[in-house]
Amino acid sequence: MIKSNDFGFHHIFVHSSYSYTNSSNNKKEYDDSNKKLTLVLLHGTGGNEEDLILLGKKIEPNASILSPRGKVLENGMPRFFRRLSEGVFDLEDLRIRSHELADFIQKCSVHYKFNLERTIAIGFSNGANIAVSIFFLRPELFQGAILFRAMVPFIPNSLPNLLNKRILISAGLKDPIVSKTETENLYRLFQKTNANTTLKWQPSGHNLIQEDILVAKPWMLNNFPY
Repeated sequence: MIKSNDFGFHHIFVHSSYSYTNSSNNKKEYDDSNKKLTLVLLHGTGGNEEDLILLGKKIEPNASILSPRGKVLENGMPRFFRRLSEGVFDLEDLRIRSHELADFIQKCSVHYKFNLERTIAIGFSNGANIAVSIFFLRPELFQGAILFRAMVPFIPNSLPNLLNKRILISAGLKDPIVSKTETENLYRLFQKTNANTTLKWQPSGHNLIQEDILVAKPWMLNNFPY
């Protein structure tokens, strides 16, 4: 496991051959990852680069992991982009931060030698929202995504063609932040892009529960087999 602040973000990279619970590997670059999946983990508000690593390993234990920390602080809590109020985003900041994060991921793919054509985003809340934004602005970056408690961050003037991209939206039926209508709007928006999109409802609020993993793990296996 590598902890670094190179390329503009504090981040962790875990190579696919590394056991997160048995840390001993200090190598900085790898050259055998082209056939392996890489998961880009994007935390929610107040999280950090460590928050979703165990979740990622539960969903796909054989994948490499890239996990950055959001650079925007809201009352001391890291986020990936600014918001003006709950559910109201600073769209110019979102655009800038989306491109900044996409550039970071591209640089990491060269440095850590992972294949962007085998790279999947896993985002929660704020992290899921910036993943959606990257799909709209930089559609070449991710091949798929698991989006936990996501909403529509913005509607682009021209929707990209996301044919052959695979998206899982896992939403909470009792979510006080992301309404059922908001989730369904996101689902329909992805359908308009030709993405292969799946929506699963969980008996939860905004928090993640075990059912999220039970849905995500077989979805990953079916859509991105080795």
